[in-house]
Amino acid sequence: MLPRVLLCGEIEHVQDECKKMFHGIAEVIHLVSESRSHFLSSFGPGGPYEGTVALCRRNTSSEVIGKFDAPLIHALADTSMVRWIAQSSGGYDEIDVQACKERGILVSNTPRANEDATATATLYLMLSCLRHFSMAERSLRSGTWKTPFNAAQTHDVTGRTLGILGLGGIGLRFAHLAHAFPMRIIYFSRRKAESAPDWCEYVSSVEELCKQADILSLHVPLNPSTVGMIGEKEIRTLQRGSVLLNTSRGRIVDQEAMIRALEDGHLSSVGLDVYPDEPRVDPRLLTFPRCTLLPHIAGESAKAWRTIELQALGNLRAFVLGGVGEDIVPELRTVIGNSTTL
Repeated sequence: MLPRVLLCGEIEHVQDECKKMFHGIAEVIHLVSESRSHFLSSFGPGGPYEGTVALCRRNTSSEVIGKFDAPLIHALADTSMVRWIAQSSGGYDEIDVQACKERGILVSNTPRANEDATATATLYLMLSCLRHFSMAERSLRSGTWKTPFNAAQTHDVTGRTLGILGLGGIGLRFAHLAHAFPMRIIYFSRRKAESAPDWCEYVSSVEELCKQADILSLHVPLNPSTVGMIGEKEIRTLQRGSVLLNTSRGRIVDQEAMIRALEDGHLSSVGLDVYPDEPRVDPRLLTFPRCTLLPHIAGESAKAWRTIELQALGNLRAFVLGGVGEDIVPELRTVIGNSTTL
C-alpha cells in the first residue's frame, strides 16, 4: 500500500503535474471533512485519511477545520502518521510551529514563489496612495469625473524616501522596483542584508527607519515578536503626512493607532492588502478616500499560484521520497553542513 498525502485545500493550477509527481510513490487524497472534529477522527483505521504521512495545506482549509493551532497539532500527532505539513504559501502564521516542533512534525512553506507578484502590488499601493489613483478611479466610476480628486493634494514619487522594514525577497524586489524612479531607499532588518545593493542604505533601528521615511513599507513575517511591531510610537515617529504600506500581515500594525493617525492627518494615507481579522475589514478604513485597500491579493497571479503549488507539492514529494523535504521554516531548521534536521 502506498503512503498517502492529503490535500487540505484543492490544487487548482497544476492538477496534471500533481498526478505525475506522485504517480507510483504516493496516493493523493482529498479533504472530505466538513468539521474539525471529523477531520481529527478520520486518520484512524478505516477512516478516510488512514495511512496519511504528510499533508499539503492551504489557508482556505481554515474555513472547515480551523487554524493548525496547538490543540489540532497535538491531536494530529496523537492520532495520525502525519510528520510533514507543506504550507501552500510563504506565510505560515496559521500553523503553530512550536507545537509541531514538540511533536516531531516538520513544516515547509513556499518562500520566493510570489515575490514579484507581491512586490509589484506594493508598488501599485505606493503609487496609488501618493497620487490618489484609487480615489480618482472611484470618482470616474461614480460619474463625478475628478470630484473629489484634487491634484494639489497628491505627490510625485521621485526623490522621496522609502523605508522598508524587512529586506527579504519581497522587500528587496520592491526596493529594485522603487529605485527606478529614483527614490532614496533605506531599510531595517534583524541583520544587514548581504544581498543589498550599495544604493540601499541600512539603518540601525525601526525608530531610525521611521524618522527618515516618507513611505514605510512592511515586509516581515507574522510571529510573536512582530505582532504590533508598528504601533503608536512608530507611527508617530513617521513624519506628518507619511504613507504606510502593508502587504505582510495585518496584525503587524496596531490598527487602532493607524486609524487614529489617519483621523488626525498624521498619516496621509495607507495602502493595505492585509487586515487583522480577515476577511473582516474595519469599516472606519472605508471612510478615508485617499487610502487604497486590496482584499489580500498582492501575492496572487496566475504565475505565482502555479509556482506556489508546484513548490508546496515538491516539498511534499521530497519528504515522501527521502524523509525530508526542502523549504523547512526557519523555526524548525538546524543546518549542519548540508544536512537539515529538526
